[in-house]
Amino acid sequence: MRAAAYSAFTINALQARLAYRHTIWAGAFGDLVFIFARIAIWISIYGAATSTAMFAGVTLPEMVTYSLLAGPLLYWDYSRLLGEVDTAVRSGDVAVYLLKPLHYPAYLLASHLGHFLFELVAITLPVALIIGLVFGLLPPASLFHGLAFLAYWPLSFMLLFALATLLGLAAFWLMTAQSIDWFFNAIMTLLSGGLVPLWFFPGWLAAFAGHLPFAWISYYPAAVYLGKLDPTQTLLYFALGLLWLAALLLALAWLWSKARHRLILQGG
Repeated sequence: MRAAAYSAFTINALQARLAYRHTIWAGAFGDLVFIFARIAIWISIYGAATSTAMFAGVTLPEMVTYSLLAGPLLYWDYSRLLGEVDTAVRSGDVAVYLLKPLHYPAYLLASHLGHFLFELVAITLPVALIIGLVFGLLPPASLFHGLAFLAYWPLSFMLLFALATLLGLAAFWLMTAQSIDWFFNAIMTLLSGGLVPLWFFPGWLAAFAGHLPFAWISYYPAAVYLGKLDPTQTLLYFALGLLWLAALLLALAWLWSKARHRLILQGG
């Protein structure tokens, strides 16, 4: 199947989400509660400090902006992907994809890109508007950092997709992805910087987490937006992120080839 044909799966996912528009309110409310809780924690940590006071070189307005960027803006709902793979494996419906002229991971990418775009427009951006009106959000540190953030954003999406799909395909051997979802969420919460930025980590842990692919999902894009990386560092870490993405996509292609043969052997 040609690459352009996969856009139909993206459109179908968008149309499917539009058919259940009532879920927008639940999703938006959940994101608002989550972000308000995170911001309240940082406000309590900074206490009565002024907006220019810094901890680890970071001001409270920067932490408010970071909470939104590293949260719903970058950290999309990969659990939907894991759940889809889990259901397809346990029900045996995944065998249908072997009968079609398509690549299953590519289908997942196209489909969940549609889910991501729907949630971005219908939930994330309205939540960002409300947070901005209530707390205020900082603009990018510079034009360069703003443009760099736009480059880091799809890199973040692809890295999270590759990691989630790799774990999802493990269901071909484990016959379930539910326990993997819990495990992956725990790792992501700690090492991606989605909850606590790496600049608040102990030195050794920050150095360790900063060289793992999880950091490119939340921490580095948000840090670039806020100007915590200079132009040279921004370009360097972007290149390293691309190397991680290439390695993960190669691993994904290899694992899918193994999973396909395992499915054929089990199915006869």
